[in-house]
Amino acid sequence: MKIRYFAWVRERIGREAEDIELPEDVRTVAELAAWLAARGEGYAHAFENPRVVRAAIDRHHARPDSALGEAREVAFFPPMTGG
Repeated sequence: MKIRYFAWVRERIGREAEDIELPEDVRTVAELAAWLAARGEGYAHAFENPRVVRAAIDRHHARPDSALGEAREVAFFPPMTGG
């Protein structure tokens, strides 16, 4: 699965994307964020407040309880504002 990071999420992690193999017990966006947070300091910093980080599954906004299913891509980004 391709994981993409945008804005300050990318800056904290130090990369814009990566390909990962998910453990079988990671089934939702929230579980993925928690699993990523456990991967190291930058990830932990990026996901320290998971309620703030937004996600998209295959380019469609997703809630934390959204199932990953057969997703090809998950993106994480901060909240967006209009302007």
